[in-house]
Amino acid sequence: MTTTRLLRTAALAALPALMAAHAAPVVSTFAPLRNRTMPRLAGRGRPDHIALTFDDGPDPTSTPHFLRLLVQRQVRATFFLLGREAHRAPGLVREIDAAGHEIGIHGWLHRPLLLRGPRAAYDDFARARDTVADITGRRPTLFRPPYGVMSTAAHLAARRLGLTPVLWTCWGEDWTARATPKSVHRTVTSDLHGGGTILLHDSDCTSAPGAWRSALGALPRILDTCGQRGYDVGPLRDHGWPHPA
Repeated sequence: MTTTRLLRTAALAALPALMAAHAAPVVSTFAPLRNRTMPRLAGRGRPDHIALTFDDGPDPTSTPHFLRLLVQRQVRATFFLLGREAHRAPGLVREIDAAGHEIGIHGWLHRPLLLRGPRAAYDDFARARDTVADITGRRPTLFRPPYGVMSTAAHLAARRLGLTPVLWTCWGEDWTARATPKSVHRTVTSDLHGGGTILLHDSDCTSAPGAWRSALGALPRILDTCGQRGYDVGPLRDHGWPHPA
């Protein structure tokens, strides 16, 4: 057997192990396991506080509605922005920043990280981070992966770029066509506990058309429920986070 053939055979034999190593962080997608054993990644903070976060913006059609409601309720949040959408609406990014909200990145494009190698993941994160930094004058330090699915390549790229991954402890399932304000409120609050991180969407760029309206409609009731349970609501930076793992 030639050297080339030996190398090819060895590479093919190693491929399953390499693929398994790349995909190993997918276990964090399973929320009960993540919330119980990975508090830092889940965004678990101080017990009297709830972190409010939004994904997939900014969207000139929908995001301003969320910003107005948050101003009315005197609440600040963390917005995980898609780099491409930030590039398209820099004025809206500056408005989010000027209102005192925290900005993290959600990647440049909303594509699964399992399909990307180390170089592609790094380039995607860096482009999103640098785009937001150019607009606001500050480099984001938080990162949320599309679909909440991490990979080994994504962890390595985030570390190189000084980005801390953070997922969530409860969500509203507000991206589907069947979602309603009532269903979003019920889904969020069924898993709402002190120190938790809520995921909602202020854009429908990766959701059913108009799905953001269900999150917007549920948000006042979610905030009311947090208040009734004695929780303050704010961005991750006020969350006593990152929690020690």
